[in-house]
Amino acid sequence: MQALRQDDSVTGSDNLEPKKAAMVEALTKALGIVKMACESCGISRNTHYRWLKEDPAYKEARDNLPEVVLDFAEHHLHKLISQGNPAATIFYMKTKGKHRGYIERQEIEVAEKKPLSWFVSDDSSVS
Repeated sequence: MQALRQDDSVTGSDNLEPKKAAMVEALTKALGIVKMACESCGISRNTHYRWLKEDPAYKEARDNLPEVVLDFAEHHLHKLISQGNPAATIFYMKTKGKHRGYIERQEIEVAEKKPLSWFVSDDSSVS
């Protein structure tokens, strides 16, 4: 988990009480998984959720975690690409290279040319 940013500016945990700051750090290391973070800090899940309701600074620090987790995942994706992993390369190109034509399209060929009939039942007349 070395790719996770440990600086307080990412999560905003620099203005929190030590126990809450430790919980934000544990959440960062656990990639946002509350149960794992609570166990590592020795607090209950109820305490974590109470802090979210009562402390706007704690909630803001927790709300920044998805960006940290995305950075972690992107780092590992880039690492796999640099190692020559074809699946990682294809995934990256399909998601980030769309503007260059790296997309998948489904083309549906209709063998039988008939008018669309699901809008009107066979026994009714169109008025």
